[in-house]
Amino acid sequence: MNRMSLLFVALTSAGLVASAIAADAPATPTTPQEWAGKMLDPTQNAAAFKDPAAFQQWTNAIMNPATSMAMMQQGMDPNTTLRMLSGMMNPASMQNYMQFTDPSVAMKWMAAGMDPRFATALISQGINPNAYLNMMAAPLSPQMMGLGTQMLNPAMYGNWMGAPMSPNAVNTMMAPMNPNLYTNWLGAGMNPATYGSWGQMLNMPAGQAGGIPIDPALLMKLMQMMPVPAAQPGR
Repeated sequence: MNRMSLLFVALTSAGLVASAIAADAPATPTTPQEWAGKMLDPTQNAAAFKDPAAFQQWTNAIMNPATSMAMMQQGMDPNTTLRMLSGMMNPASMQNYMQFTDPSVAMKWMAAGMDPRFATALISQGINPNAYLNMMAAPLSPQMMGLGTQMLNPAMYGNWMGAPMSPNAVNTMMAPMNPNLYTNWLGAGMNPATYGSWGQMLNMPAGQAGGIPIDPALLMKLMQMMPVPAAQPGR
């Protein structure tokens, strides 16, 4: 079996494992407000960088000025800050970033790098004149003017002054004193699902329903392909 065959088998295995957990992926946002909420959520904001297809949707949303204005709108709300703090204390945030250790993520990006359709889709977004026209017209849009007038609204600053005493803020500040928080983090760290398909491959023996058999001989051949450092001369 040559190197290209080994690489093909590895890519295929990673793709099969990734498709097995695809049903657990969060739904794709459909509005600028939903995109802004996902980008400001520590438990989901890395999803766009785990899949080239999701990255294309993310870049398309970024080039829409309505998404930036939606993020500004949510940034003026103190509840957004509380949700971000709560999200960072949520074990799901650990799962969000630890899945980058999943080999299938690197395999998908490697396959996308060899697919001309991926580069064509990104270039098409970059040369789309409508995107730049929307950005040029954004400062005069009613939504942007509404954001400007909201900064002159005293009620917004009153909300920020009263936010530390709100029940949501008190609950967020009391969360580190809850022993269940650390128990949940420990459980997330020991859960194979935290590490994506990498953890699933380690947890599912070959031949089990839903499992993917891993040939030890194939793994040994992949290791043999790695260069061996030259021995250093003795001093």
